[in-house]
Amino acid sequence: MHTMWKGTISFGLVNIPVKMHAATENKDIRLRQLHKKCKTPIKYEKVCPNCEEDVSNDDLVKAYEYAKNKFVVLDDDELEALKKEQEDKAVEIIDFVQLKDIDPIYFEKSYYLSPNEGGSKAYALLREALLDSGKIGIAKMMIRSKEQLAIIRVYESAIVVETIHYPDEVRAVADVPNVPEQAEVGKKELDTAKLLIDQLTTEFEPEKYTDDYRTALLELIEAKKNNEEIEIGGEPKTTPDNVTNLMDALQESLDRAKKDKPKPKQPKKKTTAKKKKATS
Repeated sequence: MHTMWKGTISFGLVNIPVKMHAATENKDIRLRQLHKKCKTPIKYEKVCPNCEEDVSNDDLVKAYEYAKNKFVVLDDDELEALKKEQEDKAVEIIDFVQLKDIDPIYFEKSYYLSPNEGGSKAYALLREALLDSGKIGIAKMMIRSKEQLAIIRVYESAIVVETIHYPDEVRAVADVPNVPEQAEVGKKELDTAKLLIDQLTTEFEPEKYTDDYRTALLELIEAKKNNEEIEIGGEPKTTPDNVTNLMDALQESLDRAKKDKPKPKQPKKKTTAKKKKATS
């Protein structure tokens, strides 16, 4: 795995030298834009609309727009010094909390931590302490020029850093339009909805969820690359009937769920003992 960051995680006076690696990868298929006439990839040039000149990277500076068309220019040395000052600090675990206390809306991106040279024992100590206590750590760290709030937890055999949003980055629910504050829900409707949830409840098996669009797109690309005949479409997925009554829709959903849910496997009958008895 590519090492994205090296540093130290500390809790109390215990320092753990670690390396950080991306725990997830984006598998989106990126499509290029070509000139339709000659199939040449299109370039995106940087042009100053004021001077009407092409601009190279050496001619660019970073700035913050504090009002319309009013900027504070920040040079690279200032930004680099500020970044270095934060990166040189150890990542200190500030608090320990329960994972269930953090709503998933705060979660952002996951990274694996591996012990750096000489850090295996302290790494294992933190891992076992987190597992035994059932707690997770809250820490701050610099990633890609941004001070991130993060949680430190265990996933399988590895320690994971999960970056989380700051509270002011999570938009207020009160700003969401048309959310009913309180609505009257009939007992029969509620009971049927809960039955439907029970019927569709299963154990989480991540392997069974696949990106059907990505698979189909890759198959299309491969077929076109090999000049094969392409047939797009097939049988459309079944869509719910146009049921306007909420209770009818719930009942219809429940009936379909009962019909589609696979029956649990029956345990095999033990016949060994009977056979032995018959032959004795």
